[in-house]
Amino acid sequence: MNDLTLFPADIAAMSVSQLAALPAAQKAEIDKNLDEALDWLKKARTKFDAALDAAYGEQARMALRDSDRDFGTAHLDDGPLHIKFELPKKVSWDQKKLGDIAAHIVASGEKIEHFLDVKLAVSESRFTNWPPTLQQEFAAARTVEPGKPSFTLSLDSEH
Repeated sequence: MNDLTLFPADIAAMSVSQLAALPAAQKAEIDKNLDEALDWLKKARTKFDAALDAAYGEQARMALRDSDRDFGTAHLDDGPLHIKFELPKKVSWDQKKLGDIAAHIVASGEKIEHFLDVKLAVSESRFTNWPPTLQQEFAAARTVEPGKPSFTLSLDSEH
């Protein structure tokens, strides 16, 4: 990061309107410095999490296995430090195979909803390429809301 004219504590203490009123060059500086700080923090967090896993991961996984679990929470102590280790279960489903199973369920006369969570969606690129008559048919089921805005700042000398 370059030399800061506004330090993180200064920025945190300022109101939104005070930040909005800053000169353009200072806004660009803050934007760049915050992005660099976030990048640094993400890398530092990843490295420290790997260090914690190296230090405590095997012991925590063993504690889970000893309690006949592959996933969940284990508690360890390292002197005065208490470590809460959480290993969540991450499940994914093969969409093609689920589709085949769903077809069998329908063919047998059962309701899919009794076995599967069904969420129907239409990709926006597909929708916009449809003919207007088909778009109108789907329009009542479609809601459009604004997402979170993003801003990319650069000074004239940077592009």
